[in-house]
Amino acid sequence: MATMAFSDIVRKTEQTINKTAVKFASKRGWVPAISGYTGYGSKNSIRIFGRVLAVDPESPSAKQPGAHPDDRPEQRGWRQFLTVQLTDFPFTVTIGDKEVHAQTDANGYIDISMDNPGLEPGWHTAKISIQGAQDATADVMVADSDRPVGIISDIDDTILVTWLPRAMVAAWNSWVKRTNTRMPVDGMAAFFRRIQEAHPEAPVFYLSTGAWNTYRTLNRFVRQHGFPRGPMLLTDWGPTDTGLFRSGMEHKKVQLRNLIIDYPNMTWILVGDDGQHDPLIFSEVVKEHPTQIKMVAVRTLTPREHVLSHGTVAPLAEVAKSARAAVPFIHGESGHELIEEFDKHPNN
Repeated sequence: MATMAFSDIVRKTEQTINKTAVKFASKRGWVPAISGYTGYGSKNSIRIFGRVLAVDPESPSAKQPGAHPDDRPEQRGWRQFLTVQLTDFPFTVTIGDKEVHAQTDANGYIDISMDNPGLEPGWHTAKISIQGAQDATADVMVADSDRPVGIISDIDDTILVTWLPRAMVAAWNSWVKRTNTRMPVDGMAAFFRRIQEAHPEAPVFYLSTGAWNTYRTLNRFVRQHGFPRGPMLLTDWGPTDTGLFRSGMEHKKVQLRNLIIDYPNMTWILVGDDGQHDPLIFSEVVKEHPTQIKMVAVRTLTPREHVLSHGTVAPLAEVAKSARAAVPFIHGESGHELIEEFDKHPNN
Protein backbone atom coordinates (compact mmCIF):
# COMPACT_ATOMS: atom_id res chain seq x y z
CA MET A 1 0.00 0.00 0.00
CA ALA A 2 2.88 2.32 0.84
CA THR A 3 4.47 1.67 -2.56
CA MET A 4 1.17 2.30 -4.32
CA ALA A 5 0.63 5.49 -2.34
CA PHE A 6 4.16 6.65 -3.15
CA SER A 7 3.64 5.78 -6.84
CA ASP A 8 0.49 7.91 -6.81
CA ILE A 9 2.49 10.82 -5.43
CA VAL A 10 5.21 10.35 -8.07
CA ARG A 11 2.62 10.04 -10.85
CA LYS A 12 0.81 13.20 -9.75
CA THR A 13 4.15 14.99 -9.44
CA GLU A 14 5.04 13.94 -12.98
CA GLN A 15 1.70 15.26 -14.24
CA THR A 16 2.15 18.55 -12.37
CA ILE A 17 5.66 19.02 -13.76
CA ASN A 18 4.41 18.39 -17.29
CA LYS A 19 1.49 20.84 -16.88
CA THR A 20 3.97 23.45 -15.67
CA ALA A 21 6.26 22.66 -18.61
CA VAL A 22 3.35 23.01 -21.06
CA LYS A 23 2.49 26.46 -19.65
CA PHE A 24 6.13 27.50 -19.81
CA ALA A 25 6.46 26.19 -23.37
CA SER A 26 3.29 28.03 -24.41
CA LYS A 27 4.65 31.31 -23.07
CA ARG A 28 7.88 30.72 -24.97
CA GLY A 29 5.93 30.24 -28.20
CA TRP A 30 6.47 26.53 -28.52
CA VAL A 31 4.23 24.69 -30.98
CA PRO A 32 2.74 21.20 -31.18
CA ALA A 33 4.51 18.57 -33.27
CA ILE A 34 3.74 14.96 -34.14
CA SER A 35 6.00 11.92 -34.08
CA GLY A 36 4.62 8.94 -35.98
CA TYR A 37 5.77 5.45 -35.00
CA THR A 38 5.55 2.20 -36.96
CA GLY A 39 2.24 0.39 -36.60
CA TYR A 40 0.97 -2.94 -37.85
CA GLY A 41 -2.17 -4.61 -39.10
CA SER A 42 -3.90 -7.72 -40.34
CA LYS A 43 -6.69 -8.27 -42.85
CA ASN A 44 -9.15 -7.36 -40.08
CA SER A 45 -7.64 -4.45 -38.16
CA ILE A 46 -4.72 -2.03 -37.96
CA ARG A 47 -2.98 -0.36 -35.04
CA ILE A 48 -1.35 3.07 -35.30
CA PHE A 49 1.10 4.70 -32.88
CA GLY A 50 2.47 8.20 -32.42
CA ARG A 51 2.96 11.04 -29.98
CA VAL A 52 2.20 14.75 -29.76
CA LEU A 53 4.75 17.00 -28.05
CA ALA A 54 5.31 20.72 -27.57
CA VAL A 55 8.54 21.81 -29.28
CA ASP A 56 10.64 24.88 -29.94
CA PRO A 57 9.51 26.33 -33.31
CA GLU A 58 13.18 26.37 -34.40
CA SER A 59 13.70 22.65 -33.66
CA PRO A 60 13.82 19.99 -36.42
CA SER A 61 10.53 18.53 -35.24
CA ALA A 62 8.72 21.83 -35.85
CA LYS A 63 10.19 22.31 -39.31
CA GLN A 64 10.26 18.68 -40.47
CA PRO A 65 7.11 16.58 -39.99
CA GLY A 66 7.69 13.46 -37.93
CA ALA A 67 11.14 14.43 -36.65
CA HIS A 68 11.78 14.01 -32.94
CA PRO A 69 12.99 16.97 -30.87
CA ASP A 70 16.80 17.08 -31.02
CA ASP A 71 16.70 14.20 -33.49
CA ARG A 72 20.41 13.91 -34.30
CA PRO A 73 22.17 10.57 -34.64
CA GLU A 74 25.18 11.70 -32.58
CA GLN A 75 23.22 13.17 -29.64
CA ARG A 76 23.55 12.05 -26.04
CA GLY A 77 20.85 9.51 -25.12
CA TRP A 78 19.31 11.62 -22.35
CA ARG A 79 18.12 14.19 -24.88
CA GLN A 80 15.53 11.69 -26.11
CA PHE A 81 13.78 11.87 -22.72
CA LEU A 82 13.46 15.66 -22.50
CA THR A 83 9.91 16.07 -23.77
CA VAL A 84 6.84 18.17 -23.07
CA GLN A 85 3.86 15.97 -23.91
CA LEU A 86 0.44 17.34 -24.85
CA THR A 87 -2.27 15.36 -23.08
CA ASP A 88 -5.88 14.97 -24.28
CA PHE A 89 -4.84 16.67 -27.50
CA PRO A 90 -7.26 16.07 -30.43
CA PHE A 91 -5.83 14.42 -33.53
CA THR A 92 -7.04 12.85 -36.75
CA VAL A 93 -5.66 9.71 -38.39
CA THR A 94 -6.31 9.12 -42.08
CA ILE A 95 -5.42 5.87 -43.82
CA GLY A 96 -6.93 4.48 -46.99
CA ASP A 97 -10.43 5.92 -47.21
CA LYS A 98 -10.95 5.95 -43.44
CA GLU A 99 -10.62 8.82 -40.98
CA VAL A 100 -10.56 8.47 -37.18
CA HIS A 101 -10.74 11.28 -34.60
CA ALA A 102 -9.39 10.77 -31.07
CA GLN A 103 -7.28 12.37 -28.33
CA THR A 104 -3.83 11.66 -26.98
CA ASP A 105 -3.49 9.87 -23.64
CA ALA A 106 -2.11 11.27 -20.38
CA ASN A 107 1.45 11.11 -21.75
CA GLY A 108 0.72 12.49 -25.19
CA TYR A 109 0.67 9.12 -26.94
CA ILE A 110 -1.44 8.04 -29.91
CA ASP A 111 -2.45 4.37 -29.80
CA ILE A 112 -5.54 3.51 -31.78
CA SER A 113 -6.97 0.32 -33.25
CA MET A 114 -9.35 0.49 -36.19
CA ASP A 115 -10.88 -1.75 -38.82
CA ASN A 116 -8.66 -2.38 -41.81
CA PRO A 117 -10.10 -0.15 -44.57
CA GLY A 118 -9.19 -2.66 -47.28
CA LEU A 119 -5.39 -2.39 -47.17
CA GLU A 120 -3.56 -5.32 -48.79
CA PRO A 121 -0.49 -6.94 -47.17
CA GLY A 122 2.55 -4.70 -47.39
CA TRP A 123 3.67 -1.30 -46.15
CA HIS A 124 1.25 1.61 -46.02
CA THR A 125 1.28 5.17 -44.73
CA ALA A 126 -1.13 6.76 -42.27
CA LYS A 127 -1.44 10.55 -42.00
CA ILE A 128 -1.68 12.09 -38.53
CA SER A 129 -3.07 15.62 -38.31
CA ILE A 130 -3.40 18.08 -35.44
CA GLN A 131 -4.31 21.73 -35.26
CA GLY A 132 -1.35 24.07 -35.41
CA ALA A 133 1.22 21.66 -36.82
CA GLN A 134 2.33 20.10 -40.06
CA ASP A 135 0.88 16.68 -40.80
CA ALA A 136 3.07 13.70 -39.99
CA THR A 137 3.11 10.15 -41.28
CA ALA A 138 3.23 6.77 -39.58
CA ASP A 139 4.24 3.64 -41.47
CA VAL A 140 1.95 0.65 -41.05
CA MET A 141 2.96 -2.91 -41.88
CA VAL A 142 -0.07 -4.99 -42.85
CA ALA A 143 1.08 -8.59 -42.50
CA ASP A 144 -0.47 -11.37 -44.53
CA SER A 145 -2.68 -13.10 -41.97
CA ASP A 146 -2.20 -16.40 -43.82
CA ARG A 147 1.62 -16.29 -43.67
CA PRO A 148 2.70 -19.56 -42.02
CA VAL A 149 5.49 -18.04 -39.89
CA GLY A 150 6.18 -14.73 -38.15
CA ILE A 151 9.08 -13.54 -35.99
CA ILE A 152 8.84 -11.74 -32.64
CA SER A 153 12.17 -10.49 -31.32
CA ASP A 154 13.36 -8.76 -28.19
CA ILE A 155 15.72 -5.80 -28.71
CA ASP A 156 17.91 -5.19 -25.66
CA ASP A 157 20.80 -7.67 -25.48
CA THR A 158 19.17 -9.69 -28.26
CA ILE A 159 20.03 -7.48 -31.23
CA LEU A 160 21.42 -4.42 -29.38
CA VAL A 161 24.05 -4.55 -26.63
CA THR A 162 22.63 -2.77 -23.55
CA TRP A 163 23.10 -5.04 -20.49
CA LEU A 164 19.63 -3.87 -19.56
CA PRO A 165 18.99 -5.73 -16.25
CA ARG A 166 21.78 -3.81 -14.52
CA ALA A 167 20.23 -0.41 -14.00
CA MET A 168 23.40 1.69 -13.81
CA VAL A 169 24.97 0.08 -16.90
CA ALA A 170 21.72 0.38 -18.84
CA ALA A 171 21.33 4.00 -17.75
CA TRP A 172 24.84 4.80 -18.96
CA ASN A 173 24.18 3.08 -22.30
CA SER A 174 20.74 4.68 -22.76
CA TRP A 175 21.29 8.15 -21.31
CA VAL A 176 24.99 9.06 -21.55
CA LYS A 177 26.45 7.29 -24.58
CA ARG A 178 25.89 8.91 -27.94
CA THR A 179 23.03 7.28 -29.78
CA ASN A 180 25.15 6.44 -32.84
CA THR A 181 27.66 4.38 -30.83
CA ARG A 182 25.31 1.52 -29.92
CA MET A 183 26.69 -1.90 -30.92
CA PRO A 184 24.77 -4.82 -32.46
CA VAL A 185 24.95 -8.34 -31.03
CA ASP A 186 27.35 -10.32 -33.18
CA GLY A 187 25.69 -12.28 -35.99
CA MET A 188 22.08 -11.55 -35.09
CA ALA A 189 21.30 -9.71 -38.34
CA ALA A 190 22.61 -12.75 -40.21
CA PHE A 191 20.41 -15.00 -38.06
CA PHE A 192 17.32 -13.02 -39.07
CA ARG A 193 18.31 -13.27 -42.72
CA ARG A 194 18.66 -17.04 -42.34
CA ILE A 195 15.17 -17.32 -40.82
CA GLN A 196 13.73 -15.31 -43.69
CA GLU A 197 15.55 -17.50 -46.21
CA ALA A 198 13.73 -20.47 -44.69
CA HIS A 199 10.46 -18.54 -44.39
CA PRO A 200 10.27 -15.91 -47.14
CA GLU A 201 8.32 -12.75 -46.30
CA ALA A 202 7.99 -13.72 -42.64
CA PRO A 203 7.00 -10.48 -40.86
CA VAL A 204 9.21 -9.28 -38.01
CA PHE A 205 7.94 -7.56 -34.86
CA TYR A 206 10.33 -6.03 -32.33
CA LEU A 207 9.13 -6.19 -28.73
CA SER A 208 10.98 -4.35 -25.97
CA THR A 209 10.64 -2.86 -22.52
CA GLY A 210 12.46 0.19 -23.90
CA ALA A 211 10.75 3.58 -23.89
CA TRP A 212 9.04 5.09 -26.94
CA ASN A 213 11.43 8.03 -26.53
CA THR A 214 14.16 5.81 -28.03
CA TYR A 215 12.11 4.84 -31.10
CA ARG A 216 14.03 7.00 -33.59
CA THR A 217 17.38 5.73 -32.33
CA LEU A 218 16.26 2.10 -32.46
CA ASN A 219 14.71 2.49 -35.90
CA ARG A 220 17.94 4.01 -37.20
CA PHE A 221 19.95 1.22 -35.54
CA VAL A 222 17.87 -1.49 -37.24
CA ARG A 223 18.39 0.10 -40.66
CA GLN A 224 22.12 0.73 -40.22
CA HIS A 225 22.95 -2.78 -39.05
CA GLY A 226 20.96 -4.77 -41.59
CA PHE A 227 18.08 -6.03 -39.46
CA PRO A 228 14.70 -6.59 -41.13
CA ARG A 229 12.27 -3.72 -41.08
CA GLY A 230 9.34 -4.19 -38.73
CA PRO A 231 7.05 -2.54 -36.16
CA MET A 232 8.47 -1.78 -32.71
CA LEU A 233 6.25 -2.35 -29.72
CA LEU A 234 7.82 -0.23 -26.99
CA THR A 235 6.42 1.14 -23.74
CA ASP A 236 6.28 4.28 -21.61
CA TRP A 237 8.52 4.43 -18.58
CA GLY A 238 7.24 6.01 -15.41
CA PRO A 239 4.78 5.55 -12.54
CA THR A 240 1.45 3.79 -13.00
CA ASP A 241 -1.65 3.22 -10.87
CA THR A 242 0.01 0.13 -9.35
CA GLY A 243 3.72 0.88 -9.13
CA LEU A 244 6.64 3.24 -9.62
CA PHE A 245 7.49 1.72 -13.00
CA ARG A 246 5.60 -0.16 -15.66
CA SER A 247 6.16 -3.91 -15.61
CA GLY A 248 8.39 -4.87 -18.50
CA MET A 249 7.37 -8.51 -18.21
CA GLU A 250 3.68 -7.66 -18.27
CA HIS A 251 4.18 -5.37 -21.29
CA LYS A 252 5.84 -8.18 -23.22
CA LYS A 253 3.22 -10.75 -22.24
CA VAL A 254 0.36 -8.48 -23.30
CA GLN A 255 1.93 -7.60 -26.65
CA LEU A 256 2.81 -11.25 -27.38
CA ARG A 257 -0.77 -12.29 -26.70
CA ASN A 258 -2.11 -9.44 -28.83
CA LEU A 259 -0.04 -10.59 -31.81
CA ILE A 260 -1.12 -14.21 -31.37
CA ILE A 261 -4.75 -13.08 -31.29
CA ASP A 262 -4.34 -10.71 -34.26
CA TYR A 263 -2.75 -13.44 -36.42
CA PRO A 264 -4.48 -16.68 -35.37
CA ASN A 265 -3.26 -18.64 -38.42
CA MET A 266 0.40 -17.76 -37.94
CA THR A 267 3.03 -19.71 -36.00
CA TRP A 268 5.82 -17.77 -34.34
CA ILE A 269 9.57 -17.94 -33.89
CA LEU A 270 10.33 -16.15 -30.60
CA VAL A 271 13.80 -14.59 -30.30
CA GLY A 272 15.18 -13.26 -27.02
CA ASP A 273 18.06 -13.48 -24.55
CA ASP A 274 18.62 -14.97 -21.11
CA GLY A 275 19.80 -11.75 -19.44
CA GLN A 276 16.25 -10.68 -18.57
CA HIS A 277 13.10 -12.78 -18.33
CA ASP A 278 12.54 -13.68 -21.98
CA PRO A 279 12.87 -17.45 -21.45
CA LEU A 280 10.32 -17.37 -18.62
CA ILE A 281 7.91 -15.24 -20.66
CA PHE A 282 8.37 -17.48 -23.69
CA SER A 283 7.74 -20.62 -21.66
CA GLU A 284 4.43 -19.21 -20.40
CA VAL A 285 3.38 -18.34 -23.96
CA VAL A 286 4.32 -21.83 -25.16
CA LYS A 287 2.19 -23.40 -22.43
CA GLU A 288 -0.76 -21.14 -23.30
CA HIS A 289 -0.44 -21.39 -27.11
CA PRO A 290 1.60 -24.52 -27.91
CA THR A 291 0.27 -24.84 -31.47
CA GLN A 292 1.16 -21.26 -32.40
CA ILE A 293 4.82 -21.27 -31.34
CA LYS A 294 7.11 -22.85 -33.93
CA MET A 295 10.47 -22.29 -32.23
CA VAL A 296 12.16 -20.45 -29.37
CA ALA A 297 15.64 -19.00 -30.00
CA VAL A 298 17.54 -17.60 -27.01
CA ARG A 299 20.77 -15.69 -27.30
CA THR A 300 22.76 -16.71 -24.21
CA LEU A 301 24.84 -14.00 -22.63
CA THR A 302 28.46 -14.80 -21.91
CA PRO A 303 29.51 -15.13 -18.25
CA ARG A 304 31.08 -11.65 -18.45
CA GLU A 305 27.86 -10.19 -19.89
CA HIS A 306 25.82 -11.86 -17.15
CA VAL A 307 28.03 -10.27 -14.51
CA LEU A 308 27.70 -6.87 -16.18
CA SER A 309 23.95 -7.38 -16.58
CA HIS A 310 22.85 -8.51 -13.16
CA GLY A 311 25.91 -9.32 -11.06
CA THR A 312 25.95 -13.14 -11.36
CA VAL A 313 27.31 -15.58 -13.94
CA ALA A 314 23.98 -17.42 -14.23
CA PRO A 315 20.95 -16.61 -16.40
CA LEU A 316 18.05 -14.87 -14.68
CA ALA A 317 15.52 -17.36 -16.01
CA GLU A 318 15.39 -20.61 -17.92
CA VAL A 319 12.81 -22.07 -20.23
CA ALA A 320 10.75 -24.66 -18.39
CA LYS A 321 11.39 -28.28 -19.42
CA SER A 322 7.77 -28.74 -20.42
CA ALA A 323 8.05 -25.74 -22.75
CA ARG A 324 11.26 -27.10 -24.27
CA ALA A 325 9.53 -30.40 -24.91
CA ALA A 326 6.59 -28.71 -26.65
CA VAL A 327 8.55 -26.73 -29.29
CA PRO A 328 12.12 -26.68 -30.67
CA PHE A 329 14.41 -24.65 -28.43
CA ILE A 330 17.79 -23.37 -29.65
CA HIS A 331 20.40 -21.22 -27.96
CA GLY A 332 23.83 -19.72 -28.63
CA GLU A 333 26.08 -16.86 -27.59
CA SER A 334 25.90 -15.21 -31.01
CA GLY A 335 23.72 -15.13 -34.09
CA HIS A 336 26.23 -17.37 -35.86
CA GLU A 337 25.77 -20.09 -33.23
CA LEU A 338 22.00 -19.71 -33.49
CA ILE A 339 22.23 -20.22 -37.26
CA GLU A 340 24.07 -23.50 -36.70
CA GLU A 341 21.43 -24.65 -34.23
CA PHE A 342 18.60 -23.47 -36.50
CA ASP A 343 19.94 -25.46 -39.44
CA LYS A 344 20.01 -28.65 -37.37
CA HIS A 345 16.22 -28.71 -37.07
CA PRO A 346 14.60 -30.43 -40.09
CA ASN A 347 11.30 -28.60 -39.54
CA ASN A 348 12.76 -25.16 -38.97
